[in-house]
Amino acid sequence: MICPQCGSEHHVKNGHTYYGKQRFKCKDCGRQYVEGSQYQHISEETWELVDRLLLEKISLSGIARVTKISMRHLQDYVNKKGSSDLGV
Repeated sequence: MICPQCGSEHHVKNGHTYYGKQRFKCKDCGRQYVEGSQYQHISEETWELVDRLLLEKISLSGIARVTKISMRHLQDYVNKKGSSDLGV
């Protein structure tokens, strides 16, 4: 098993998740991760597509379906983008 962030094989057990899966912590970079995680990185190109679709005034649920991004991640992105545009 390797660290998803730095690729190191040096890790220690670090408790369990709420669902009972073993959690690990990388000794090199400190990242915590779970073996067999289904997390998939969302590429920069996908976020650029989201930006273009937002300008076209397409609904968030429509954008989520097209890009296969969860509504939660999409809403967090839009909120973050909106607050940075306002200078908050």
